Amino acid sequence: MLKKGDEVLATAREPEQLRALIDHYPKTVKAVHLDVTLSQDIQAAVDVAIATFGRIDVLVNNAGYGLIGALEEVSDADIRQQFETNFFGALRLMRAVLPLMRQQGSGHIVNMSSTAGLVGFGGSSIYCGTKFALEGTSEALAKEVESFGIKVTLIEPGAFRTDFNGRSLAAAEQSIDAYVPVSGASLQWFKNMDGKQLGNPRSAAQAIILAVESPHPPMRLALGTDAMSLIQEKLEWVKTDLDAWQQVTVSTDYTGNSWVAKL
Repeated sequence: MLKKGDEVLATAREPEQLRALIDHYPKTVKAVHLDVTLSQDIQAAVDVAIATFGRIDVLVNNAGYGLIGALEEVSDADIRQQFETNFFGALRLMRAVLPLMRQQGSGHIVNMSSTAGLVGFGGSSIYCGTKFALEGTSEALAKEVESFGIKVTLIEPGAFRTDFNGRSLAAAEQSIDAYVPVSGASLQWFKNMDGKQLGNPRSAAQAIILAVESPHPPMRLALGTDAMSLIQEKLEWVKTDLDAWQQVTVSTDYTGNSWVAKL
Protein backbone atom coordinates (compact mmCIF):
# COMPACT_ATOMS: atom_id res chain seq x y z
CA MET A 1 0.00 0.00 0.00
CA LEU A 2 2.87 2.38 0.77
CA LYS A 3 4.43 1.68 -2.61
CA LYS A 4 1.12 2.72 -4.15
CA GLY A 5 1.30 6.03 -2.28
CA ASP A 6 -1.33 5.31 0.35
CA GLU A 7 -1.06 6.31 4.00
CA VAL A 8 -0.79 3.50 6.52
CA LEU A 9 -1.09 3.22 10.27
CA ALA A 10 0.97 0.10 10.99
CA THR A 11 0.46 -1.54 14.36
CA ALA A 12 2.49 -4.07 16.30
CA ARG A 13 3.03 -5.12 19.89
CA GLU A 14 6.64 -4.05 19.33
CA PRO A 15 6.45 -1.14 16.84
CA GLU A 16 10.23 -0.72 16.87
CA GLN A 17 10.28 -3.81 14.65
CA LEU A 18 8.77 -1.62 11.94
CA ARG A 19 11.68 0.84 11.97
CA ALA A 20 12.86 -0.08 8.46
CA LEU A 21 9.38 0.58 7.10
CA ILE A 22 9.17 3.95 8.85
CA ASP A 23 12.61 5.01 7.62
CA HIS A 24 11.67 4.14 4.02
CA TYR A 25 8.28 5.87 4.07
CA PRO A 26 8.60 8.59 6.74
CA LYS A 27 5.76 10.75 5.40
CA THR A 28 3.11 8.12 4.75
CA VAL A 29 3.43 5.54 7.53
CA LYS A 30 3.03 5.83 11.26
CA ALA A 31 3.75 2.92 13.57
CA VAL A 32 1.97 2.57 16.90
CA HIS A 33 1.87 0.02 19.68
CA LEU A 34 -1.19 -2.23 19.65
CA ASP A 35 -2.07 -5.33 21.61
CA VAL A 36 -5.50 -6.31 20.30
CA THR A 37 -6.38 -7.99 23.60
CA LEU A 38 -6.32 -4.58 25.34
CA SER A 39 -9.29 -2.27 24.75
CA GLN A 40 -7.29 0.83 25.68
CA ASP A 41 -4.68 0.01 23.04
CA ILE A 42 -7.35 -0.34 20.38
CA GLN A 43 -9.00 3.00 21.06
CA ALA A 44 -5.62 4.71 21.30
CA ALA A 45 -4.55 3.33 17.91
CA VAL A 46 -7.81 4.40 16.26
CA ASP A 47 -7.48 7.87 17.80
CA VAL A 48 -3.95 8.19 16.40
CA ALA A 49 -5.13 7.13 12.95
CA ILE A 50 -7.87 9.76 12.96
CA ALA A 51 -5.58 12.48 14.33
CA THR A 52 -2.87 11.66 11.77
CA PHE A 53 -4.86 10.97 8.62
CA GLY A 54 -8.31 12.38 9.35
CA ARG A 55 -10.14 9.25 8.18
CA ILE A 56 -9.96 5.47 8.04
CA ASP A 57 -10.77 3.95 4.66
CA VAL A 58 -9.66 0.36 5.29
CA LEU A 59 -9.26 -1.69 8.45
CA VAL A 60 -7.25 -4.89 8.11
CA ASN A 61 -7.63 -7.26 11.07
CA ASN A 62 -4.57 -9.46 10.73
CA ALA A 63 -3.54 -10.20 14.33
CA GLY A 64 -3.85 -13.85 15.29
CA TYR A 65 -2.09 -17.10 16.02
CA GLY A 66 -2.74 -20.83 15.81
CA LEU A 67 -3.43 -23.19 18.70
CA ILE A 68 -2.89 -26.90 18.23
CA GLY A 69 -4.58 -29.30 20.60
CA ALA A 70 -7.70 -31.41 20.86
CA LEU A 71 -10.61 -29.92 22.79
CA GLU A 72 -9.74 -32.04 25.84
CA GLU A 73 -6.10 -31.04 25.75
CA VAL A 74 -6.31 -27.23 25.76
CA SER A 75 -6.70 -25.30 29.02
CA ASP A 76 -9.39 -22.73 29.80
CA ALA A 77 -6.70 -20.04 29.86
CA ASP A 78 -5.42 -21.03 26.40
CA ILE A 79 -8.96 -21.05 25.02
CA ARG A 80 -9.72 -17.58 26.37
CA GLN A 81 -6.43 -16.15 25.10
CA GLN A 82 -7.05 -17.63 21.65
CA PHE A 83 -10.50 -16.05 21.42
CA GLU A 84 -9.28 -12.75 22.88
CA THR A 85 -6.68 -12.45 20.14
CA ASN A 86 -8.29 -14.03 17.08
CA PHE A 87 -11.91 -13.00 17.61
CA PHE A 88 -12.51 -10.38 20.29
CA GLY A 89 -9.53 -8.30 19.16
CA ALA A 90 -11.00 -8.06 15.66
CA LEU A 91 -14.45 -7.44 17.11
CA ARG A 92 -13.25 -4.52 19.23
CA LEU A 93 -11.40 -2.95 16.33
CA MET A 94 -14.45 -3.19 14.08
CA ARG A 95 -16.61 -1.56 16.75
CA ALA A 96 -14.01 1.18 17.18
CA VAL A 97 -13.86 2.18 13.50
CA LEU A 98 -17.50 1.69 12.53
CA PRO A 99 -18.78 5.05 13.89
CA LEU A 100 -16.23 6.92 11.76
CA MET A 101 -16.92 4.81 8.68
CA ARG A 102 -20.65 5.42 9.07
CA GLN A 103 -19.99 9.15 9.33
CA GLN A 104 -17.81 9.01 6.21
CA GLY A 105 -20.39 7.00 4.34
CA SER A 106 -17.66 4.61 3.22
CA GLY A 107 -15.11 2.12 4.44
CA HIS A 108 -13.91 -1.43 4.01
CA ILE A 109 -13.24 -3.96 6.76
CA VAL A 110 -10.91 -6.81 5.82
CA ASN A 111 -10.89 -9.68 8.31
CA MET A 112 -8.16 -12.28 8.06
CA SER A 113 -10.00 -15.55 8.51
CA SER A 114 -8.64 -18.88 7.32
CA THR A 115 -9.60 -21.98 5.43
CA ALA A 116 -10.24 -23.12 9.01
CA GLY A 117 -13.06 -20.57 9.15
CA LEU A 118 -15.07 -22.84 6.86
CA VAL A 119 -13.44 -26.23 7.34
CA GLY A 120 -12.98 -27.86 10.73
CA PHE A 121 -9.61 -29.53 11.24
CA GLY A 122 -9.02 -32.14 13.92
CA GLY A 123 -6.48 -30.99 16.48
CA SER A 124 -7.38 -27.32 15.93
CA SER A 125 -10.91 -27.13 17.34
CA ILE A 126 -10.38 -23.91 19.29
CA TYR A 127 -8.54 -22.15 16.46
CA CYS A 128 -11.31 -23.19 14.08
CA GLY A 129 -13.85 -21.93 16.61
CA THR A 130 -12.31 -18.44 16.58
CA LYS A 131 -12.32 -18.30 12.80
CA PHE A 132 -15.85 -19.69 12.45
CA ALA A 133 -16.98 -16.99 14.91
CA LEU A 134 -15.23 -14.32 12.85
CA GLU A 135 -16.87 -15.63 9.69
CA GLY A 136 -20.40 -15.53 11.10
CA THR A 137 -19.97 -12.10 12.65
CA SER A 138 -18.45 -10.67 9.46
CA GLU A 139 -21.19 -12.07 7.24
CA ALA A 140 -23.92 -10.59 9.43
CA LEU A 141 -22.03 -7.30 9.79
CA ALA A 142 -21.83 -6.95 6.01
CA LYS A 143 -25.63 -6.91 5.89
CA GLU A 144 -25.86 -4.45 8.79
CA VAL A 145 -23.56 -1.84 7.25
CA GLU A 146 -24.20 -2.23 3.53
CA SER A 147 -26.56 0.75 3.45
CA PHE A 148 -23.84 2.94 5.01
CA GLY A 149 -21.45 2.30 2.12
CA ILE A 150 -19.27 0.03 4.25
CA LYS A 151 -17.98 -3.24 2.81
CA VAL A 152 -16.71 -6.35 4.57
CA THR A 153 -14.42 -9.01 3.13
CA LEU A 154 -13.21 -12.25 4.71
CA ILE A 155 -9.82 -13.53 3.60
CA GLU A 156 -9.55 -17.33 3.71
CA PRO A 157 -5.93 -18.38 3.08
CA GLY A 158 -4.58 -21.85 2.86
CA ALA A 159 -0.97 -22.50 3.91
CA PHE A 160 1.26 -19.49 3.21
CA ARG A 161 4.97 -19.04 3.77
CA THR A 162 4.67 -16.73 6.76
CA ASP A 163 5.62 -17.10 10.42
CA PHE A 164 2.29 -18.79 11.20
CA ASN A 165 3.82 -22.28 11.38
CA GLY A 166 6.67 -20.98 13.53
CA ARG A 167 6.41 -18.25 16.16
CA SER A 168 2.67 -17.78 15.55
CA LEU A 169 1.81 -21.36 16.45
CA ALA A 170 1.12 -22.51 20.01
CA ALA A 171 0.45 -26.01 21.30
CA ALA A 172 -1.54 -27.29 24.25
CA GLU A 173 0.63 -27.94 27.29
CA GLN A 174 -1.25 -31.14 28.06
CA SER A 175 -0.99 -34.09 25.72
CA ILE A 176 -3.42 -37.01 25.89
CA ASP A 177 -2.13 -40.22 24.34
CA ALA A 178 -5.45 -40.99 22.68
CA TYR A 179 -5.21 -37.79 20.62
CA VAL A 180 -1.63 -38.20 19.43
CA PRO A 181 -2.77 -39.50 16.00
CA VAL A 182 -4.85 -36.32 15.61
CA SER A 183 -3.41 -33.30 17.41
CA GLY A 184 0.10 -34.75 17.55
CA ALA A 185 0.07 -35.44 13.83
CA SER A 186 -1.34 -31.97 13.16
CA LEU A 187 1.44 -30.27 15.12
CA GLN A 188 4.07 -32.32 13.31
CA TRP A 189 2.55 -31.39 9.95
CA PHE A 190 2.76 -27.68 10.74
CA LYS A 191 6.39 -28.03 11.84
CA ASN A 192 7.34 -30.03 8.75
CA MET A 193 5.64 -27.51 6.45
CA ASP A 194 7.26 -24.43 7.98
CA GLY A 195 9.05 -22.57 5.19
CA LYS A 196 7.71 -24.97 2.57
CA GLN A 197 4.12 -23.71 2.26
CA LEU A 198 2.83 -23.28 -1.28
CA GLY A 199 1.32 -19.83 -0.75
CA ASN A 200 3.26 -16.65 -1.58
CA PRO A 201 2.50 -13.83 0.93
CA ARG A 202 3.36 -11.10 -1.59
CA SER A 203 0.86 -12.52 -4.06
CA ALA A 204 -1.71 -12.76 -1.28
CA ALA A 205 -1.20 -9.07 -0.43
CA GLN A 206 -1.75 -8.11 -4.06
CA ALA A 207 -4.90 -10.23 -4.19
CA ILE A 208 -6.29 -8.50 -1.10
CA ILE A 209 -5.51 -5.07 -2.55
CA LEU A 210 -7.26 -6.08 -5.77
CA ALA A 211 -10.36 -7.14 -3.82
CA VAL A 212 -10.48 -3.91 -1.77
CA GLU A 213 -10.10 -1.75 -4.88
CA SER A 214 -12.79 -3.65 -6.77
CA PRO A 215 -16.18 -1.90 -7.12
CA HIS A 216 -17.76 -5.25 -6.30
CA PRO A 217 -15.48 -6.92 -3.74
CA PRO A 218 -16.16 -10.50 -2.63
CA MET A 219 -17.64 -11.33 0.74
CA ARG A 220 -15.12 -14.18 0.91
CA LEU A 221 -11.79 -14.42 -0.86
CA ALA A 222 -10.06 -17.81 -0.72
CA LEU A 223 -6.32 -17.69 -1.31
CA GLY A 224 -4.28 -20.63 -2.56
CA THR A 225 -5.06 -23.76 -4.50
CA ASP A 226 -5.15 -25.73 -1.25
CA ALA A 227 -7.81 -23.39 0.12
CA MET A 228 -9.84 -23.74 -3.06
CA SER A 229 -9.72 -27.55 -2.88
CA LEU A 230 -10.59 -27.78 0.82
CA ILE A 231 -13.49 -25.33 0.59
CA GLN A 232 -14.91 -27.10 -2.46
CA GLU A 233 -14.78 -30.40 -0.56
CA LYS A 234 -16.58 -28.78 2.38
CA LEU A 235 -19.34 -27.41 0.15
CA GLU A 236 -19.85 -30.82 -1.45
CA TRP A 237 -19.99 -32.43 2.01
CA VAL A 238 -22.62 -29.95 3.19
CA LYS A 239 -24.70 -30.50 0.05
CA THR A 240 -24.43 -34.28 0.36
CA ASP A 241 -25.83 -34.21 3.91
CA LEU A 242 -28.49 -31.67 2.98
CA ASP A 243 -29.70 -33.77 0.06
CA ALA A 244 -29.55 -37.07 1.97
CA TRP A 245 -31.61 -35.69 4.87
CA GLN A 246 -33.92 -33.44 2.88
CA GLN A 247 -37.00 -35.51 3.72
CA VAL A 248 -36.34 -35.19 7.44
CA THR A 249 -35.47 -31.51 7.10
CA VAL A 250 -38.69 -30.47 5.39
CA SER A 251 -40.85 -32.71 7.62
CA THR A 252 -40.24 -30.53 10.67
CA ASP A 253 -42.57 -27.74 9.47
CA TYR A 254 -46.15 -27.52 10.80
CA THR A 255 -47.64 -29.72 8.09
CA GLY A 256 -49.19 -32.45 10.20
CA ASN A 257 -46.84 -35.09 8.83
CA SER A 258 -44.42 -37.14 10.86
CA TRP A 259 -40.96 -37.89 9.49
CA VAL A 260 -40.87 -41.08 11.57
CA ALA A 261 -43.57 -42.60 9.42
CA LYS A 262 -41.63 -41.77 6.25
CA LEU A 263 -38.35 -43.39 7.20
